[in-house]
Amino acid sequence: MLTLAAGGGGAVPIALGLLVILGVGAQWLAWRLRVPSILLLLLFGIIAGPVMRSVLSPGHPLSIDPDSIFGPDLLLSLVGVSVGLILYEGGLTLNFRELRKTWRPVTMMVTTGALITWIVAGFAAKWVLGLSTELAVQLGAILIVTGPTVIGPLLSHIRPSGATGLILKWEGIVIDPIGVGAAVLVFEVIALGPEMRGVAPVLEALTLTVVFGTLFGVLAAVLLKEVMTRFWVPDSLQNPVSLMLVVATFTASNQVQAESGLLATTVMGIVLANQKKVDVHHILEFKENLRVLLIALLFIVLAARLKLEDLQALDPLAVLAFLAVLIVIARPASVFLATIGTGLSWRERLFVSWVAPRGIVAAAGASVFALGLENAGIPGAEQLVPLTFAVIIGTVAFYGLTAAWAARLLGVSDQNPQGVLFVGAPRWARLLAKTLQSRNIRVLMMDTNRSNITAARMDGIPAEHMNVLTVSDLSEIDLRGIGRVFAVTPNDEVNTLVLQRFKGYFDTAGLYRLATRHTKPVSSAGKADSDHSDRRFRTLFSSELTYQDLESFVVSGWVFKATPLSNEFTYRDFRSLYGPTMVPIGAVSASGTLNVATAGRPFAPGAGDTVLALVDPDELLMSPLAPEEPEGEPVDAERVDVDGEDREMSPPA
Repeated sequence: MLTLAAGGGGAVPIALGLLVILGVGAQWLAWRLRVPSILLLLLFGIIAGPVMRSVLSPGHPLSIDPDSIFGPDLLLSLVGVSVGLILYEGGLTLNFRELRKTWRPVTMMVTTGALITWIVAGFAAKWVLGLSTELAVQLGAILIVTGPTVIGPLLSHIRPSGATGLILKWEGIVIDPIGVGAAVLVFEVIALGPEMRGVAPVLEALTLTVVFGTLFGVLAAVLLKEVMTRFWVPDSLQNPVSLMLVVATFTASNQVQAESGLLATTVMGIVLANQKKVDVHHILEFKENLRVLLIALLFIVLAARLKLEDLQALDPLAVLAFLAVLIVIARPASVFLATIGTGLSWRERLFVSWVAPRGIVAAAGASVFALGLENAGIPGAEQLVPLTFAVIIGTVAFYGLTAAWAARLLGVSDQNPQGVLFVGAPRWARLLAKTLQSRNIRVLMMDTNRSNITAARMDGIPAEHMNVLTVSDLSEIDLRGIGRVFAVTPNDEVNTLVLQRFKGYFDTAGLYRLATRHTKPVSSAGKADSDHSDRRFRTLFSSELTYQDLESFVVSGWVFKATPLSNEFTYRDFRSLYGPTMVPIGAVSASGTLNVATAGRPFAPGAGDTVLALVDPDELLMSPLAPEEPEGEPVDAERVDVDGEDREMSPPA
């Protein structure tokens, strides 16, 4: 039987399979445990690499030795290309519109702030860790970077409000090529000898790196834009062609000027994100999925390269002291000095100074430069990699476990937002939005119908006259406090497209749509059969409740109710009070968490919750639980529910 070399058995294919399993498994487990994924990735990599190699025999299939699998040169080349792809994906998320109010702090952070970090980290590396001057300066340059691989997930978890999130996002992406460029200059000065000593050679190398990195990045972006504009490749090949151009740009730029490839790929992403002729959202979605796999593999591989004896040789007290200097002195000093006069409040500046975890770029840079310095015969170069990984683990653990708490303490957190974005603003949706507002839940409405938007604004509801499907960048919309999207237009296809547009920006669990007009009747099994489009996203309220039904109910006088439940007045009592026609909308817990009622999922609010429902006031009049009215005095339905709250009538005890 003919088999491929890698598939014919042996340690290598097993190790490759373990890399994927451990990488993806660590990220899934981190999501389940609600801890930073990088911590588990590094832990799994260290266990699978140096720990298992010390326990098992050499070459055992359950121990991973990346240098044996790939070879040092190929491995570091793959790491470099992978980091370039990650920075390209990060660049695709950077839109210059975001810098209208934050360009100054971002610019100062990646220049003045980076320089301060370099100086403080370098001095600490020399006097705290005891490194030589050359290695201390090299380590300080490597630790300039933060990186999108750790900043992005942290910001997604914290959801900081105001300008802090944008500043940290831009800094995390732009600082990477800057930090790598600084580390390259130091490496060349150390490894290449006296010919690189002096200001002139350093400035020349820096200028060439910036020029060629920017040039190759712009040219590649323009080429990809022209390819897509002129339809030279089919849609099915646009992602592969984009991937090819990123790799080619990274390689070509590095060949012309060493280590300028990361800047080139970052510039390429930024240029594509800010051009207007072609839509690159499908490329960004593909790169986001690729990034998850790359991050998983890179962290596992680089952690597995560590040697157990190098880790054991570290002085724990010295490492902790060095981390303390980075966290308590270097980061706050760089942030507060770089943001003087930028208009940020002291709370915002303090929060930004609280977020500076190191990520994959620092790990990759340390691996590359340590190998080069070892080959150049620089004593002590082998310490760079374990020290860098110790910093990565320490900073990610500290910031990952405390940043959310700090954001809440400083009042800049938008974590676990409960707000609702209504895409579509018909009358029934405006009434529901008012009811949600009465429970202190933020709402925002968008519609292409100007009269609907005008009516919403007159009702005191924030509303924008906007077509979501034509917005080039969703970050243009102020979505702070928004955690869910209700697609409630009368067009079923538009609702589906709207939710597809927001997929990736919000979790799929937070995307809802109305039942389509083509929903089939309930099957004999007791479950509603629906077309395929209904199964992509959650269906609001009921599988049989359409836009037309809701409009008809509201026109007929139905109202939205917000009624507190208790041990004495349960949800069963509420249903009995308003009859079988009552439509549950959701419930708000005592802590303010919104639980939306959806088709196919049990809805059972408990004591302490406030149930939201669309009810027919006529059902209340016929209910045996309804309070008796004085004879001859008719019930005024408008008095039963004025603004979403029970006012004139309280539930029976």
